[in-house]
Amino acid sequence: MRPIVIIPSRLASTRLPRKALVDINGVSMIERVIKQALSAQIGPVILASGDEEIITATQHIKGVRAVLTDPALPSGSDRVWAALQEVDPHNDYDVVINLQGDLPLFNPDDLKAVLKPLEDQAISVGTLVAPIYDLNECNESSIVKVACAFPENNNLARALYFSRQPIPWGEGQFWHHVGVYAWRREALAKFVTLPPSLLEQREKLEQLRALESGMIIGCHSIKEAPMGVDTEKDLALVRKIAQCQS
Repeated sequence: MRPIVIIPSRLASTRLPRKALVDINGVSMIERVIKQALSAQIGPVILASGDEEIITATQHIKGVRAVLTDPALPSGSDRVWAALQEVDPHNDYDVVINLQGDLPLFNPDDLKAVLKPLEDQAISVGTLVAPIYDLNECNESSIVKVACAFPENNNLARALYFSRQPIPWGEGQFWHHVGVYAWRREALAKFVTLPPSLLEQREKLEQLRALESGMIIGCHSIKEAPMGVDTEKDLALVRKIAQCQS
């Protein structure tokens, strides 16, 4: 595999305005994400943003290339694809990792793990899941759950469905979806041409478009979901964790 990492980022976040550039102990959130991606050392790292302010704020970071994309693009996946066309017009990279720009504490080793499902040629997209330890999280609509089942002593499984509701029913482990994807290039090329699917629109989950179109999504389990930043409360917690880690 020849992977490339692309980080989509924008200022127009609703619950936490301008969150890409919020300060986390002296470093912006997007800079922290970029540095984690660079630390993984699995391929070139590209920042894709429709906001010139984000591009300007990251120009000092060595090792990353920033691409200004059309601000009207509807999703992060579209931004990733647009940036890919600019930086790799000759198809040198066959796997595209979409790393969300609001995961400032993301473990670089987990970026390597998202490639593992693609060792199965039947898998179109790789992603990550982590066990849910607090059952109260199952009822949080902001935490996406995955219906998947891991055979004993195996950390790879296929995703059967994604939902904001607790799934599947019955006793057993619930899995938290970590929104990082490793796309086969041809799968991403197909995905961005498809209209939003019915279940995608109902659940507000873009990955359901891939499932509804017949793509197979493979999950790799990791020990713990990284802390994402969507609210001021999340930001305060991430600042505390980052301070302890420094």
